[in-house]
Amino acid sequence: MDLLNALVALANFVIVPAVAYGSQLALGALGVTLIYGILRFSNFAHGDTMAFGAMIAVLVTWGLQAAGITFGPLPTALLALPFAILGCIALVLITDRLVYRFYRDQKAKPVILVIVSMGVMFIMNGLVRFIIGPDDQRFSDGARFVISARDFKALTGLDEGLAIKTSQGITVIVAIVAVALLFWFLNKTRTGKSMRAYSDNEDLALLSGINPERVVMITWIIVAALATTAGVLYGLDKSFKPFVYFQLLLPIFASAIVGGLGNPIGAIAGGFIIAFSEVTITYAWKKVLVYLLPDSLEPSGLVQLLSTDYKFAVSFVILLIVLLFKPTGLFQGKAV
Repeated sequence: MDLLNALVALANFVIVPAVAYGSQLALGALGVTLIYGILRFSNFAHGDTMAFGAMIAVLVTWGLQAAGITFGPLPTALLALPFAILGCIALVLITDRLVYRFYRDQKAKPVILVIVSMGVMFIMNGLVRFIIGPDDQRFSDGARFVISARDFKALTGLDEGLAIKTSQGITVIVAIVAVALLFWFLNKTRTGKSMRAYSDNEDLALLSGINPERVVMITWIIVAALATTAGVLYGLDKSFKPFVYFQLLLPIFASAIVGGLGNPIGAIAGGFIIAFSEVTITYAWKKVLVYLLPDSLEPSGLVQLLSTDYKFAVSFVILLIVLLFKPTGLFQGKAV
């Protein structure tokens, strides 16, 4: 019985949150990887692109709620998601037309585009804060839990309860659907194949008659959809605060680089590696160990390697180790 309680505590506080967080990071890292693989630069504005998409979802959700439109037990934000994606697509396409296209035409070095993306990041960050403010905004509604800890205890008779939030369940399902659609698009459609060809060899792709501006446009559209989805799912799971998305840039880039920058499968694997590392290192293991160890060895402290305040430091350390020992990442992406 103690072993079962320990497993439930582990699932409740480590596995379920890490799977949901890993799904959010994977979607974010896929956007970063697509930009790097196809447009050949590291987009530092990606976190704030997520914030912008999520902000539109928050505003549309509030509008729907004010009009009395809800999605039953599911969050109303899911109804707002298509509008948020369209708004984010408009933003990135305008940004590309006004900013990035000039540097592409100049054949600017990737480092110049990185610096430019940092400028875009600050502008987007300021825009989001100006529109919605810098504070926490809660916009989740509907049923809070798929299963609550109290219901789980009543069902199983265990001392420990397992709570799965609706936002966590939705995150995993939406992430699986989004990733499946992306891989189908890249591998089965003519446009997806032309994007892969452009990524592998730009000159050969141009000789084959592939329109580079169309490839760029489709890439930005996909990236906007992924960024908005990741941003909304993260906001539903935690809460919406513009500055947090700026901070998320570190674990998202760490996920993309650990998996192999430019490799979509690597981005997904990297997202879960970073998420599980952050959650396990910052979790206080006392609750699990109390069930597993005899009374004489019961820990007096929290058995926590790092405070949750330092969770982003975990992704930074993993990123450093990967850059030092395997710069192409675990799945052989392009060398950083």
